[in-house]
Amino acid sequence: MIFKTRHKNYALEGLRARGRLKTGELNKTEQSYSDYLEGEKRSGRILDFWFESMKLKVADGSCWYTPDFVVLRPDGRIELHEVKGAPAVFMDDAKIKCKVIADKYPFDFFVIYPRRKKDGGGFDVLPYPGRR
Repeated sequence: MIFKTRHKNYALEGLRARGRLKTGELNKTEQSYSDYLEGEKRSGRILDFWFESMKLKVADGSCWYTPDFVVLRPDGRIELHEVKGAPAVFMDDAKIKCKVIADKYPFDFFVIYPRRKKDGGGFDVLPYPGRR
């Protein structure tokens, strides 16, 4: 059940991060995904990955986007991975930035959500709509 007031959506309140972390500091979901990527690297399915290592200009002025992970595939392709705790916390402003980035830059762009443990765990890696 969702209880809404003028100022809060209590259904989303439990899904949101408890404040901002310092730049370069991973939250629990990002840490779990980093561990997953480390396994992918050891298995050879990716060559390398970096956390918050790139800053892309979204629009003139001071509008920038920093992808959570930059992933290098064995064939040389670079992917941008945006990690979210759940689809419900992927807010409209973030979706707009991601759409602009996916259209503007020549990178494959993915949004990552953790699967529930009762659904087998792991991650859903979904291509974000944009240039393909």
